[in-house]
Amino acid sequence: MAHLETQYQRLESSSTESPPGGGDLLVHVPEGAKSPWHHIENLDLFFSRVYNLHQKNGFTCMLIGEIFELMQFIFVVAFTTFLISCVDYDILFANKAVNHSQHPSEPIKVTLPDAFLPPNVCSARIQANSFLICILVIAGVFWIHRLVKFIYNICCYWEIHSFYINALRIPMSNLPYYTWQEVQARIVQIQKEHQICIHKKELTELDIYHRILRFKNYMVAMVNKSLLPIRFRLPLLGDTVFYTRGLKYNFELIFFWGPGSLFENEWSLKAEYKRAGNRLELAEKISTRILWIGIANFLLCPLILIWQILYAFFSYTEILKREPGSLGARCWSLYGRCYLRHFNELDHELQSRLSKGYKPASKYMNCFISPLLTIVAKNVAFFAGSILAVLIALTIYDEDVLAVEHVLTTVTLLGVGITVCRSFIPDQHLVFCPEQLLRVILAHIHYMPDHWQGNAHRYETRDEFAQLFQYKAVFILEELLSPIITPLILIICLRPKSLDIVDFFRNFTVEVVGVGDTCSFAQMDVRQHGHPAWMSAGKTEASIYQQAEDGKTELSLMHFAITNPKWQPPRESTAFIGFLKERVHRDSSVALAQQAVLPENALFSSIQSLQSESEPHSLIANVIAGSSVLGFHMGRDGQASRHLSEVASALRSFSPLQSAQQPSAGFQTGGSSAMTASGADARTMSSGSSAWEGQLQSMILSEYASTEMSLHALYMHELHKQHAQLEPERHTWHRRESDESGESTHEELDAQRGAPVPLPRSASYPFSSRQPAEETATLQTGFQRRYGGITDPGTVHRAPSHFSRLPLGGWAEDGQSARHPEPVPEESSEDELPPQIHKV
Repeated sequence: MAHLETQYQRLESSSTESPPGGGDLLVHVPEGAKSPWHHIENLDLFFSRVYNLHQKNGFTCMLIGEIFELMQFIFVVAFTTFLISCVDYDILFANKAVNHSQHPSEPIKVTLPDAFLPPNVCSARIQANSFLICILVIAGVFWIHRLVKFIYNICCYWEIHSFYINALRIPMSNLPYYTWQEVQARIVQIQKEHQICIHKKELTELDIYHRILRFKNYMVAMVNKSLLPIRFRLPLLGDTVFYTRGLKYNFELIFFWGPGSLFENEWSLKAEYKRAGNRLELAEKISTRILWIGIANFLLCPLILIWQILYAFFSYTEILKREPGSLGARCWSLYGRCYLRHFNELDHELQSRLSKGYKPASKYMNCFISPLLTIVAKNVAFFAGSILAVLIALTIYDEDVLAVEHVLTTVTLLGVGITVCRSFIPDQHLVFCPEQLLRVILAHIHYMPDHWQGNAHRYETRDEFAQLFQYKAVFILEELLSPIITPLILIICLRPKSLDIVDFFRNFTVEVVGVGDTCSFAQMDVRQHGHPAWMSAGKTEASIYQQAEDGKTELSLMHFAITNPKWQPPRESTAFIGFLKERVHRDSSVALAQQAVLPENALFSSIQSLQSESEPHSLIANVIAGSSVLGFHMGRDGQASRHLSEVASALRSFSPLQSAQQPSAGFQTGGSSAMTASGADARTMSSGSSAWEGQLQSMILSEYASTEMSLHALYMHELHKQHAQLEPERHTWHRRESDESGESTHEELDAQRGAPVPLPRSASYPFSSRQPAEETATLQTGFQRRYGGITDPGTVHRAPSHFSRLPLGGWAEDGQSARHPEPVPEESSEDELPPQIHKV
């Protein structure tokens, strides 16, 4: 990775976040009659536990879950030992005769306890097996470690339990009915009373997200910049991705919290990694540490592999017997979760997005079933079904048929084979539309390489999407192979990137007052990390090395602003959101003038009839249906322009749609205000509303926020596609190795900054100059009534107007002014800064 002059940065001067020696404390109680939650030392750990307790539905559920995990480990070890040393398999398989009867002429009946060895024999066999004893000792030590950790966590979570009850005023019985935005709003509110963080008078939503997601934001950024060695080109398999939970655990161990890691505590990067003077020595130090961790993985490989096999066997065997086709189902891969994750996106928010995109993703992958494989599967299923039918008929006639050797095994295998064959036979009543399905997927996952659009029907696109959406069987196989492959990746692939890792953490780490050292990409600063091809042209100063790929900065900013409507973004982000608002107004006016806003057609009506009019997701179906029908008789450029106008119209009509669909009770509405923000506590709006009503209201608000972000993702991708047609650039999916090479010189980077920055382009779209559609001077009367009589929203060269953001990211009228945060003060003297540290 390139070595830049831009070094570790500080956003604001501040003293040390915690007193010396206080890093291991969770809550510090000063002298006097202050709140017990005044000045919490380790806010990262505190907020993470608050979030985890909320996601686990309270203290009792979390406690019971932890106890069962300890019992599960004991069961796996004890049951495996019993099967190895305490079972006489000769009796179980009828290789040895056993007769309990006093008369030899009576029939032999073997019971299950007959196959169990006596306790003294079982104990002797265990003692004679030295390898088994070694495994049991290691398992016992590991279980005692987990037990101590469990007791410590229970004591810590009891403090969080008291915090919920006494500070947040949320009883544990009602916690499952509160959304995280409601809990977070209360945390921000009690900061004034309890002073949880003493370095800031007020906490913001972004501060809490930074604390919880500090290390995850670094991981998302490293995957986005292709720093981690998880993509490989193999001789027979081609381009593959290998990213497992074991490999992820080792990455985090090396970078964040293990012995000798880059961070000295949860919130502070070590001082030597903030300077560029000794980068080579630090790279050698990290390389040596990676080597030793890789060797340790080699030594522990047999134990980890045995545990992985046993756990997979006990977990999936029953599921495979009950549902043989379950392994043919798909799931989002670990790499896909990291690639598709926004900066500052919590686990439940990511899971919600991916769950909504699961069904269209499954339908899209089912479009590529091989016709030859379908024919073979139909005939194999016919032959296997014929044999199974005969065996079932004979069993019905005389049950003694099951006593014949291997008959029951044959019946089971034939049933599994038929189920597997049926998974390769598509439904004959389905009509596949790959492009439309891929567009629906994009609405939920928000990220997609440029060259996928227009090539959804190709197997190359399908194979690349399979890296994000893999078979469950492939996921299990990768986890089983992880103990063997992980040491090789660490030693062979990660060690050469040591210098790039040192440069990455120095160049992309900033110190934020009251938060500590965070990833600069997590600031979602368009000026520092925006991409010109994603509506940041003229607003960003980032070089190619500093740009986030795939529009990650811009999409993350919009997602966070919509999810947290009370958050006040900095000036640069506010300007970007204002520019997006202007484009939405302009493009929606074009669509209205051409009378092409959600047109009435057969496909549109059929899709709309499948959903309730109160569902916000029907708006996405309207846009996609209208786009597919109207674009049929149009060229590619005209179709892209039509898509853009329709999405803009849907976005502009979203705020009135929210106001029109407010529930009759439980909400307070103003004259022109939209629905209450998703971060507000819906229970405070109606004194008589119950917990169930509050949960329903929160779910409705969350659905509107999710739908608005889906529309923004579609709109921004359409703008990016139009921009990509005008200026070519390298492909962003398979990035050049030179971007992450540490051999780049300062002169090359300066030349890149001075030269026009190449912009991403989809390889499937030709160069063409698209003429802007003519915009009408006046809008229709109905449109003017709906949007407050706006007379000229279509003017291209409009001065940016002041605006204030409404709940759920809606846009206010131009006459309303916005509140901007106070400008960040500069450092008083450069002498106070360490060497190579630049002020911001």
